[in-house]
Amino acid sequence: MKQGYALITGASAGLGAEFARQLAGAGWDLLLVARREALLSSFASALRDEFDVQVRICAADLVDPDTPAALESFCRGEGLQIDWLINNAGVAGPDLLTDRDWQAQRDFFQLMMLSIAELCHRFVPAMADRGFGRVINVASVAGRIARSGGCNYGPSKTYLVALSEELNLTVAGQGVHVAALCPGFTHTDFHETAGLGEMKSAMPKWLWYGADVVVREGIRGVQAGKPVVVSGRLYRWLDPLFQSVWTRRLFRIKARPD
Repeated sequence: MKQGYALITGASAGLGAEFARQLAGAGWDLLLVARREALLSSFASALRDEFDVQVRICAADLVDPDTPAALESFCRGEGLQIDWLINNAGVAGPDLLTDRDWQAQRDFFQLMMLSIAELCHRFVPAMADRGFGRVINVASVAGRIARSGGCNYGPSKTYLVALSEELNLTVAGQGVHVAALCPGFTHTDFHETAGLGEMKSAMPKWLWYGADVVVREGIRGVQAGKPVVVSGRLYRWLDPLFQSVWTRRLFRIKARPD
């Protein structure tokens, strides 16, 4: 069977860039998608030099509802067979209750849920027809338990977990594995970009894992057919407690009254 490309969204930095490095290291050609074309171009050139693989780029914003269809059209026009789909692009997002710009809320839903569902809709059926495919939807430990807060980020990740589990049940028999990757706190530029740098600095170092560990565990997990991959030994230990009907209430953190 012809080996195809790995399509990676949010590929210019953080987990997306690490997915690109590790998949290129395994010999996969890449299609990198992100908003920052200059950064993508520079990164793609470095990957070609280091790993001797084909690296294509597509500067696009998944907040735009037309982007998933445009990506499918680009791949069809260029003859790119997508065997890996890494849905990694994401943001911290607005607070559902206090941020009053509804368009910002809609853009968040488009990026974090609708675009991912549509990319699966557009690329997974062809994988199933060929009898091979790997899909990783980057979720979060935040999607594994309810907590007070912005009421957007965690719920969006919970959707990705449910979507991945049902997709995996549906297409695993056709050679396609789908996994929700659920990292905890991870060393990337995510927190600085979201304005959470001070919070990160104040937190204990043992809560944090490297992006290389998270990506390696995600790739191993989807290859093994796991529908949910909780990354990091600490978080794998905590996750059954988050899910247990006996202990779940202990981990729910309510907002303090003013």
